[in-house]
Amino acid sequence: MLHTVVMAGGSGTRFWPQSRKAMPKQLLKLVGDHTMIQNTVARCAQRTKHQQIWIATNQTLAQETHRQLPEVPQDQILIEPAPRNTAPCIGLAAVHLLKSDPDAVMLVVSSDHIIQPDAGFINTVDQTTTLIEANPDTLALIGVSPTFPATGYGYIQCGPALATDNVHGFQVEEFKEKPDSKTAQHYCDSGNYLWNCGIFVWKARTILDALARFEPEMHQQLLQISDAIGTQQYSDVLNQIFPAMKSESIDYAVLEHAKENLAVIPAEFEWDDVGNWNTLQKYFPTDANGNTVVGLHCGLETSNNIIISADDHLVATFGIENCLIVHTPDATLMARKDDESAIKKLVNLFEERGYERFL
Repeated sequence: MLHTVVMAGGSGTRFWPQSRKAMPKQLLKLVGDHTMIQNTVARCAQRTKHQQIWIATNQTLAQETHRQLPEVPQDQILIEPAPRNTAPCIGLAAVHLLKSDPDAVMLVVSSDHIIQPDAGFINTVDQTTTLIEANPDTLALIGVSPTFPATGYGYIQCGPALATDNVHGFQVEEFKEKPDSKTAQHYCDSGNYLWNCGIFVWKARTILDALARFEPEMHQQLLQISDAIGTQQYSDVLNQIFPAMKSESIDYAVLEHAKENLAVIPAEFEWDDVGNWNTLQKYFPTDANGNTVVGLHCGLETSNNIIISADDHLVATFGIENCLIVHTPDATLMARKDDESAIKKLVNLFEERGYERFL
């Protein structure tokens, strides 16, 4: 049976001041009337019932996550005691799945990406699931056709076409790290590369076997947690063992070493990881002066800005160009729009100055 695992433990700062440690990007309504994680679960629920959806998050976010997703059984909101990247996260979900379904297939997605249309996503998942059913030892990735020479994404080089009937996909030739602009342009022009969007499909047993092969210590730790599932000792065992695991992505831990069993299926959908405030511009109209405005704004000689205001607070501007202005009830951000690193620098400064309450 297909299960969905939603990775939702991130606490990024790129959308500060709206995004906070207790309310990160996936729990915000950045685009539309629902939060990012609500949109993700609603999309996946078209393919897997809510009873087969699992959320991996942390203790700080668990209550709000459950409040936003009451349809997901509470015992399927898995708590990670410490941030340990995607390999331990996926491993933890896999051992839980196998307790209830020894033949479980995992669809692994992130909680905070924009994917459209839903129908294209479902078709791609169906194709990938068909591949896994025919080839249960395969680890499958979904890759997105690049629409511009992105330097912030990893790339998948496609190898020979798969021999499986009725599935359009490729063997994985090689993973490419985030390239420089010239290399990224080459990847786009060649037509032989896909963005690695971090969506995976595989059997829970297969990914655990791969961890046993490539990360034996992590695998043994996961087995200890697995033995405690359903017992009164589970929380103690989890809190002791999980934080001691190596912090590593599933890409480094497994995928870059398991090439003989890797496949990539081209996505039939558009994908956006919504990495910073600038990426939101495509989802909102601009005014005559090129400003993207969400909320109340009145300006003179104001152009090419992103201006976001909460509640009924009016943002008034004069002589402002190429800036980012975000107002919330307790904090306001003003920054150059073209400096994506500024927010991270500011957040680090908050900690130095004793302003942790705003994080």
